[in-house]
Amino acid sequence: MRTAQRLVHCLLAPLLLLCLPGTVHAAAPTPRDTVADVARSIQDHYYDVECAAEIAAGLRKAAAAGEFDRYTDPRDLVTALTERIKSHDGHFRVNWLPPEQRAAEPRGRPGPNVAQPVDYARRRNYGVHRVEILPGNLGYLDLKEFADFRFGEPRTPARVALESALQLLASTDALIIDLRDNGGGSPVSVGYLVSAFTPKGADIYSSFRWRDGDALGSTSEAPVDWYPNPRLDVPLYLLTSPRTASAAEALVYTLKNVGRAVVIGETSAGAANPGAEIDAGNGFSVFVATGSPTSPITHRNWEGSGIAPDVAVPQREALRTAQALALDSLLKKGLSGGDAIDARWALDAVRAESASVPALAHAEYTGQYDRMRIEEVAGRLYLRNGKRPQQPLAALERDLFYLVDDPSVRVRFERNGDGRVAALETLRPDGSANRYRR
Repeated sequence: MRTAQRLVHCLLAPLLLLCLPGTVHAAAPTPRDTVADVARSIQDHYYDVECAAEIAAGLRKAAAAGEFDRYTDPRDLVTALTERIKSHDGHFRVNWLPPEQRAAEPRGRPGPNVAQPVDYARRRNYGVHRVEILPGNLGYLDLKEFADFRFGEPRTPARVALESALQLLASTDALIIDLRDNGGGSPVSVGYLVSAFTPKGADIYSSFRWRDGDALGSTSEAPVDWYPNPRLDVPLYLLTSPRTASAAEALVYTLKNVGRAVVIGETSAGAANPGAEIDAGNGFSVFVATGSPTSPITHRNWEGSGIAPDVAVPQREALRTAQALALDSLLKKGLSGGDAIDARWALDAVRAESASVPALAHAEYTGQYDRMRIEEVAGRLYLRNGKRPQQPLAALERDLFYLVDDPSVRVRFERNGDGRVAALETLRPDGSANRYRR
């Protein structure tokens, strides 16, 4: 029986089906032949039967009128077809790969022009692109896709990668999940990740209506295996862009609707429906949405409209905005002692990135300070501590700087009676300091 877990939300470049050439060389298909095959694939598989028939009829009518005849190169034809049909559903995408590139030579040895299989999921670390602790003890998880895995198999690489990322961020005070370059993936990963931040068994997960739903019944995005130790109180921020699509949108939609996350960036793509790659023959395939989700909270989905952010900023500014909001919120909730100073200093550094600082005479600061040395490289000041690598400095104000890579360390320059810089002092949130004379 087909389940939601085995189908995939996807705007990523989909895997194409194998198409072995026959022993008899048939005439190359015309654009009209290909359009007919694509139309049939859509009519037979698209989740909305009436809409499927309308889309297919429109394609056949356009083909009969000769609208696709000029696309004799398959690469041009798939582009034209995709552009025509994606307005009906954001998941529609027609693909082509030369059939001969899908077959191995006799004796099983691939030739130089034969496409080699690539385990993209493994090579892309199952979507876990970057895990980092940002200044102020903020967790940052950059997810490029939602890799598929089977529940009941806890050691599958995709599940291990996701759990390992969350474990590395388990002690952070707030968490930012970056979905700005995430085009989708598996509902399995979505449901499991949602369960890492919400109560077990919560009725918040979308259910799916399939083309033949009467026979199969509705299936849910709720996980079969629940994340064992959900972080119910950690502040959560989701970064979005027009590239954020499908499964990535599913995560945003669920967590936003229950008030569990703050969404920052730009409105998402608006591609809600999961589906599968359908072989249309002769090297052509088409990704067709075979189901549609419905939220138990909104009783609809985000198809066509996308998901508007809570805080609208250009996507390039989303991370810095999330850092500032997270740090400010943590400070207002009552961090104390050195933790509060560390968060405040991190917030000052984030704000300084977009603030205008008066031009400084770098020559005033360069030179040797005991074992410390201040150097200027390409118009920027660097601190070199003995044999350690150079560390870039950024100014907060005249004579006060921070380490760009670690804002929990500040550098304050001291001047003597005639106004010349005579020493530098390194400061830390716990109150410790070291002074170095020039």
